[in-house]
Amino acid sequence: MQTGRPSITARGAAAFRAAHQELEGGRVFSDPLALRILAADADDPVLEAAFHPGREDVRLSVAARARFAEDAVAAAVTRGVRQAVALGAGLDTFGCRNPYGTEGLRVFEVDHPATQEWKRDRLSAAEIPVPPSLTFAPVDFERQSLADGLTAAGFDPARPAFFLWLGVVPYLTHTAVLDTLGLIAALPDGSGVVFDYGEPPDALPPEQRAVHEARAAWAAEAGEPFLSFFTPEELADQLRRLGFSTTEDIRYRDLTARYESGHRDAAGHADLDAHVIHAWTRG
Repeated sequence: MQTGRPSITARGAAAFRAAHQELEGGRVFSDPLALRILAADADDPVLEAAFHPGREDVRLSVAARARFAEDAVAAAVTRGVRQAVALGAGLDTFGCRNPYGTEGLRVFEVDHPATQEWKRDRLSAAEIPVPPSLTFAPVDFERQSLADGLTAAGFDPARPAFFLWLGVVPYLTHTAVLDTLGLIAALPDGSGVVFDYGEPPDALPPEQRAVHEARAAWAAEAGEPFLSFFTPEELADQLRRLGFSTTEDIRYRDLTARYESGHRDAAGHADLDAHVIHAWTRG
């Protein structure tokens, strides 16, 4: 990862969201800021790849993941939650688009201080205003905990919160993943999280394993190796043990089909081994 910039995988996800706006008209997930925040990186070959016609399946999966997460935020707001946290926010624009600001939803973006400074420069250059409802929570995990960083930014641990945690879990250790989920589960009832994860390679059928190995090799070469995998059964048990009362685990291909009915067959997504989880506590 380049110091002071979102990781290559985070930039790639941002590029796929942006390309979805241009090539599929944002039919699964609408983000009017996605192209603007990437304007200065237009010639980056990593981002260029997202616009290739043959990458539609990945664009739609990334778009469906984002749509699912923001739908979950809407449900949390309906439950009375007024704090949202984007962990490893990268170039995500939800905090700038926050449609629930008038209802009192505060958004906290957590990222490395240098990465956040770079992003804020990007927002300024793209003339994307930072609304009063958005608070940047710089956290250097080598020097401070997530809980301390959030509290310093004004997050209230005595109130429920909803966490957006996309494209990050596979690059963390098991311990780091479960510690973060434990922090969320310990918040007041009504708190929740959407995150994604990958299954262990040896649990996959041969055709999926080959695709996974290619992705893992690319990530490792970029300096961002996969560090953790979970089986659905293992993760469901861990979430119950931590205190989450309700969970929904859905594969990328099924999630895409949910939003793509009437457009295309979901069979094109069968090679994606990742899952997205929505978990929350009672309330």
